[in-house]
Amino acid sequence: MEPVAHVEAPLKKTARKYVVIGRVQGVGFRFFAENWANHLGLSGYVKNCADGSVEAYAVGETAALEEFRARLAAGPPSARVDQIQEIEEQVQRSYRRFVIESDW
Repeated sequence: MEPVAHVEAPLKKTARKYVVIGRVQGVGFRFFAENWANHLGLSGYVKNCADGSVEAYAVGETAALEEFRARLAAGPPSARVDQIQEIEEQVQRSYRRFVIESDW
């Protein structure tokens, strides 16, 4: 009898949108988010919003998304994060990497 090869199923990717509220514009927050997203292997975008918040849409494995949220909550040294809204989203296949999108 031949041994059965064990093949691991690919991990399921999910998507989340984060709206980060506080002093998060003009402090390098988008570059900070882009750096962490790329480090964690996420795809999606980050952008400034007209109301002064920052929006990030990220696709990846659940553990990576949880770590990304924790990094967003900490923010770069010159930022002040008061609140993060997290919304489960549909996975959009159009994002192959994580990018900074232009402002509103």
